[in-house]
Amino acid sequence: MSRIDAKFAELRAAGKKAFVAYVMAGDTDYDTGFEVMQGLPAAGVDIIELGMPFTDPMADGSTIQLAGQRALEGGMTLEMTLQYARDFRKSDDTTPIVMMGYYNPIYSRGVDAFLTDAKEAGIDGLIVVDLPPEEDDELCIPAQAAGINFIRLATPTTDDKRLPTVLQNTSGFVYYVSMTGITGTADVQSDEVAPEVARIKAATNLPVIVGFGIKTPADAKAVASVSDGAVVGSAIVAKIGAGEPVPDVLGFVGELADGAHSD
Repeated sequence: MSRIDAKFAELRAAGKKAFVAYVMAGDTDYDTGFEVMQGLPAAGVDIIELGMPFTDPMADGSTIQLAGQRALEGGMTLEMTLQYARDFRKSDDTTPIVMMGYYNPIYSRGVDAFLTDAKEAGIDGLIVVDLPPEEDDELCIPAQAAGINFIRLATPTTDDKRLPTVLQNTSGFVYYVSMTGITGTADVQSDEVAPEVARIKAATNLPVIVGFGIKTPADAKAVASVSDGAVVGSAIVAKIGAGEPVPDVLGFVGELADGAHSD
């Protein structure tokens, strides 16, 4: 059983929903970024999404784009992002880590080399937003063969005809993007999310986690009430980018986690 599967089994047994937090590796610098990541589990985070800095993050809004720029300007690399996971695993061998980003850095490193290194570093899953199901042979299928979950995004435009293709080689969980557009640009509407989550769950046994537009503990609570959990990224990254002290950032994360867990 993977760490992701084990985490969802644990949550189900406790009658709880998942809280997933996204942070950009190396934001605002290597040490600060790692301090935030290391503090997430104690703040109530069930699964960590670790952003891979990239020069052309086309699906991200300005908040996460700027986080990537700060990380890259600080010298952050894919190898250093993997080192985050290695260092994290020295004290935490249970919290799942999902690397999220774009295919180009992985392709440049070489898929086989990347997957070997990612598995060794303790990475549990990948979300690669610019690789559609038609390209599953590129990374998705090799990743699953290496024991790393490949998590697919579903969106409001993923209709019933497209959904089976999206789900075909997905594992770990399904990430439902609650709106069209880029990250951090609108507020989530749980009443609109609920029927979409139900539609996806009718087609898969995987947990369905909802992200985009969740900015407050109340948002997290509302979304978790109609899904298997909530993802927050931009609202956390914005506080890091504003230079808030790490304890304050983690305090905010704890409030979000409490919201998601209160369903």
